[in-house]
Amino acid sequence: MSSSKRGRVSAVEAIRGISMMGVIGIHIGAEYLANPTPNIHLVALFDIGTRFSVPIFFFISAFGLFYGQSPSAPFSYRDFLVRRGRAVVLPYLVWSFFYILHDAWHYGMGIPPLSSIASMLFFGNAKYQLYFMVILIWFYLLMPLWRILLARMTLPLLAGILLVQVAFDYWSSFNTAFNLYVYGLPEGTLLRALLFYRLNYWVVHYIFIFLLGGYIALHFDAFRAWMERTTGRLYALGIVSLAALLAWYYKLILVDGYTPLQGIFTAHQLSPLGILYTIGATLALFAFFTHLGTNTLLGRAFQLLGKHSYFIYLAHPVAITYLLMVIYGRGYVLTAPIALTMYAATLALTLLGAVVVRKIGEQIPIVNELTIGLKPRK
Repeated sequence: MSSSKRGRVSAVEAIRGISMMGVIGIHIGAEYLANPTPNIHLVALFDIGTRFSVPIFFFISAFGLFYGQSPSAPFSYRDFLVRRGRAVVLPYLVWSFFYILHDAWHYGMGIPPLSSIASMLFFGNAKYQLYFMVILIWFYLLMPLWRILLARMTLPLLAGILLVQVAFDYWSSFNTAFNLYVYGLPEGTLLRALLFYRLNYWVVHYIFIFLLGGYIALHFDAFRAWMERTTGRLYALGIVSLAALLAWYYKLILVDGYTPLQGIFTAHQLSPLGILYTIGATLALFAFFTHLGTNTLLGRAFQLLGKHSYFIYLAHPVAITYLLMVIYGRGYVLTAPIALTMYAATLALTLLGAVVVRKIGEQIPIVNELTIGLKPRK
C-alpha cells in the first residue's frame, strides 16, 4: 500500500469485496429461511456474521470521498453532485427500471402504475438491495454538512456521535410505541410509507460509521501508524464483537424461544451489539487487509472482487432468482449444502458477468456508464 496521501489504499478495495460477499450471504440467507427446519448455525453464518456488510459500505464511501482531500479546500457542490450523479444516480435508475421490467415479466405481474414507480424510486424498493443506493444518494446530498462536521471533528465528538447513534438506532428498531404507531397508520398513506421505509433514506441510522470513514481518511497517516501498533488488539476487538453478537443470537433462539427469522430481525446491525460488531469488523478487516496486501493469491482475489463489487452487488438478485428457479423446478428444498452451493454459484456467475460486461464496456463505453457509472479514461 502506498504511504503517499493520495496513494491507492488496497485494503479499502478488499473490504469492498468482502462486504459485497456478505450482502450476497444476507440475501441467500433470506431464501434459506424458507426451509422449514433451517440449520441455525448456517443462518448465523449467512445473517449474523455478515451484519457488518451494509454499514461498512458507508464507511468505505466516506473514506473515498475524503481520502486525500481537505474539508477546508475549495469545493463545488454542483460539480460534486454531477460526478456522484453519474457514478450512482444513473446506475441506480438503470438497474431500478431493469428490475421493474424484469420482475413484471418474470412474475407475470405487469408494469406497476406510475405512482407506484415514483414511490419505488424514492424509497429504493424496485429490488431488495437497491435501498442502499438511496441512502447513499442522501449522504451525497448532505455533503456540505459532512464537510463542516469533519473540519471540526475530534475523537471525543466522534464518541458522542456514537452514543447518539446507539440511542437513536435502538429507538428506531426497538421502541414498541413508535413501531406500533407506524404499523397502525392506514395502508397506502404517505406518512406510513415515509415512516415504514425510514431505513431506506434516514441517513442518521448510519451517521457514525460514515463520519468514522471520513475522519480516518482525513487522518490516514496517523490512523495507519496506530493500526500497525495495535493490529493484534484490533483483531481481538473484531472477534469479541462477533462473539457477543452471536451469543445474543443463540440466546434468543435457544433460551428465549425465538425462531431463526425472529433472531436475525432482532440481532441486526442497528442493535447496540450490531453497532459494536460493525466497528470491530471494520477496524479488524482494515488491519487484516493492510497486512495481507496484494501480492498473495488471496490478496489478489479480494482485489478482483473489490474491483467488480459494484456490478456484483447490483446484479446478484438476477443470479439468485434463476438459481432458485432451477433448484425448486427440480423439486429440491434449499438444504444447507444446496444453499452453500447456491452461494458459491451466485458469486461465481455475477463475477463472470461483471468481467464480461466490463470488457464489453471498454469497447462500448456507454455500457459501463449505464451499469456501473464508469466513464472511459481520457
